[in-house]
Amino acid sequence: MVCLGNICRSPLADGILRFKAKRENLDWVIDSAGTYSGHQGENPDPRAIAVAKKYGVDISYLVARPFSKMDFDEFDKIYVMDSSNYRDVLKLASDELDEQKVEMIMNVVNPGNNQPVPDPYFGGDEGFDEVFKMLDKACEKIVQQLK
Repeated sequence: MVCLGNICRSPLADGILRFKAKRENLDWVIDSAGTYSGHQGENPDPRAIAVAKKYGVDISYLVARPFSKMDFDEFDKIYVMDSSNYRDVLKLASDELDEQKVEMIMNVVNPGNNQPVPDPYFGGDEGFDEVFKMLDKACEKIVQQLK
């Protein structure tokens, strides 16, 4: 799961997918990262933690890190939150196999639509709630498609 700073959208997606994978007894390695390293080492935004907790998902323990080339070797799928994240991740791809791993997360719900997950960082609490619901829908679809 990849967003800009790895403190709002991608840790929410990470936590939601971990929660759903555990519910289904799936032994998946799930992680999140950001294309910007300025929040490296920080926990998720308190508003992201609060909205996740509201829906029974704990993301308070997650720690932001930058996306790296090595992530292409570690993961089979790389879900990004918007077109900017998509472009930034593809810049680090070594070959077509790496590129094929990258997908806009909302395309699992609406294929080919390239709908971005809006960054709630500069908005209010309602933006985090909207993002949680979008990611919850996408993560449910991911589990159903890949389990």
